[in-house]
Amino acid sequence: MRYKDLFLDFDDTLYDTYGNAVIALQETFDAFHLEQYFDHPQTFYDAYWAVNIDLWSRYSKGEITRDYLIEERFRRPLMESEKFRASHSSLHTPHSTPHTYLLNMSDRFLDFCSTKPGVVEGAHELMDYLKAKGYRMHMTSNGFHEVQYKKLAACGLKDYFDTIILSEDAGVNKPSPLYFDYALRQSGAQRETTLMIGDNLQTDILGAMNAGFDALLFNRWQVKTDDGPQPPTYVVESLRDIMKIL
Repeated sequence: MRYKDLFLDFDDTLYDTYGNAVIALQETFDAFHLEQYFDHPQTFYDAYWAVNIDLWSRYSKGEITRDYLIEERFRRPLMESEKFRASHSSLHTPHSTPHTYLLNMSDRFLDFCSTKPGVVEGAHELMDYLKAKGYRMHMTSNGFHEVQYKKLAACGLKDYFDTIILSEDAGVNKPSPLYFDYALRQSGAQRETTLMIGDNLQTDILGAMNAGFDALLFNRWQVKTDDGPQPPTYVVESLRDIMKIL
């Protein structure tokens, strides 16, 4: 085999983070009775996703802290409601001390998320195939420590992994080369016989390639792959297509 070790991104590559979060966001909306602030739930959902994408991009680059992300991802969408602003004036300052209301909302949302079992179509089939082929598999993630282990338990994927490599343990996020150096040390893998697999072109694929790895993009989001400095080593449209390569 050309590769012996596989670095596998977890969120939205194997675990259906987006699909599970859609459900959890609806549950959070109901639990906190946000209908009193928003005439249409979709207004809140759309604002949340726009903010969430921005914050996770900045977090992966090390531009913001975990605590800032946790507070801001709900503060900013909520502040789009005039009714909410009127009743929570203490949240007007972006860099204020995290408010109990926001932290409670974030905790409930993460609880809802982490108990969801949903995986991306073909995830279990792929992992069974790769395990049978003898690959050593290592989970790589920028997700929060306590949340990721709950997700792994909920979806039944934990036992497939030889190593779980989280950015909070590494002290640096993907796409930093330092993260991938840490991943090699933790897994005992060799750079030249390791393949990175993920859905995020920037953090997973370009990050790995800049660190000297081959990389396979699971192009779940239909992004353009020819605009960067170098194309991914492989590109697939479904998880089952990976079995044709490995």
